Amino acid sequence: MTTEQPDLQTLIRRLEKRHQKKQATTALVAGTGVLALTVLIAPLFMQPESVEIVSAPPPLAAVIGPDVYADIRLEGKAAIVFDLTTNEVLYDRNARSQLPLASLTKLLTIYAAANTLAPEAQISITSTALAAEGESGFAEGETFTFSDLARFTLISSSNDGAAAIAEAAATKQAMSGKNLLAGAAAAAGLSQTYALNGTGLDESTSVSGGYGSAYDVARLSGALLEKVPEIAHATGASIGSVRSSTGAVHTLPNTNPNVIHIPSLLLSKTGFTDLAGGNLAVVYDAGIGHPVAVVVLGSTREGRFRDVERLIARTQEHFIGSAP
Repeated sequence: MTTEQPDLQTLIRRLEKRHQKKQATTALVAGTGVLALTVLIAPLFMQPESVEIVSAPPPLAAVIGPDVYADIRLEGKAAIVFDLTTNEVLYDRNARSQLPLASLTKLLTIYAAANTLAPEAQISITSTALAAEGESGFAEGETFTFSDLARFTLISSSNDGAAAIAEAAATKQAMSGKNLLAGAAAAAGLSQTYALNGTGLDESTSVSGGYGSAYDVARLSGALLEKVPEIAHATGASIGSVRSSTGAVHTLPNTNPNVIHIPSLLLSKTGFTDLAGGNLAVVYDAGIGHPVAVVVLGSTREGRFRDVERLIARTQEHFIGSAP
């Protein structure tokens, strides 16, 4: 935790209380105004039946005032706060710069597969999938449902799982994995996104496994949340666990240790390679049914978590008002 912001959850509770007080004051003033107006004009417009005017609760809206992001300090090369309800960019730092995605590429892999595979489709772990860097404890021939393996893959950032999913989806479509991912990116309108593999692992010391912009990742996160919300929501778990068709259970921790500290988290995905540095994408609910995507690219391994925490805190100020 940095000294720049108070504890995130404490800040949000304070902001929500302040917002509730503002709503109560607004309602009182509005009620007084309506009463006064009624007293003035009632003699002129008497009707046999009275009409009750009921005001709807105010929608979530940005506070008019200074830019709450103006003095924010981030370690990332690029970042965005994107309102998925209004399609408004609330904060932008090099958000359209094309950068290495690392394991954020797995978001595209799962999205592409979800357009091809049914949730209960069986996916086998092949020797090719096991050749991917990293160890998830899988054995060749183990079989999982797509939905279960996708959840585990995003939570633990399993390269074996991502490779197996990409392979299964590409095989069903009778195309290469690269073409599968390219088609999904094009269909989603992600003009700055392309992937050379389904894991996001660096292809070499100079070529990343996937590229994209913070803007594209924010929109991809929203598309995945809409397409398979049950998979996206699972990424808020601290532990990922998956059971194979033979009953073998595999368990790994979430690569984002801060998921329990992000209120109303809807999606989380980390990424880190030598070329990419630290990446992180999250979607959280800023109000009832008001998802906001926060993406940081090119930060450090630990800095990505600090960056996103700061952006979420400032975004809550943007919506609710500055903390006292």
